[in-house]
Amino acid sequence: MNERIHVAVTRRVRPGCEAEFQKALREFVQKSFAHGGVLGAGMFVPLPGSDSREYGVLRTFGNEQERDAFYNSPLFKAWQERVKPLTEGEPVYRKLRGLEAWFRNPGQADPPLWKMALVTYIGVDIVTTLLFFAIGPFIQNWTFLIRNSAFNIVVVAGLTWMAMPLLTRVFNSWLQPK
Repeated sequence: MNERIHVAVTRRVRPGCEAEFQKALREFVQKSFAHGGVLGAGMFVPLPGSDSREYGVLRTFGNEQERDAFYNSPLFKAWQERVKPLTEGEPVYRKLRGLEAWFRNPGQADPPLWKMALVTYIGVDIVTTLLFFAIGPFIQNWTFLIRNSAFNIVVVAGLTWMAMPLLTRVFNSWLQPK
């Protein structure tokens, strides 16, 4: 069984090199899709106004062989050389498992799985309850498969772009105690 591999790679950028690094990162992410083993990639940058200089990529591969082929490719090696003068220290590679992507906090260890599961449950419970009342009446006459699929699409979108970003901020001090 091939399980998709999610890898977060973060780098600390030298002061004053942020704009150049971000431009280079954007170009590299675009070029990386030409590599056959890359199934997806997303860039993350510090929030505007923050003092963080940590930038990174969350990349998805079909399996470990595709991941290894990408990180050993001339494309990736050229990228490393290009940004070496723009960064401090070595990149940090982390293999992510499902929930960790929502709970990723640069420079800190992942919370225990039970805390991630509990916060995710709260998010799912809130989103599904709100959606039941908000869209339930409008889709109740649809066939089960279409109704279920539509409902689940909205649940996933609500979790990804609204509930989980909000809940991870609200519960941050509990998830990541000092």
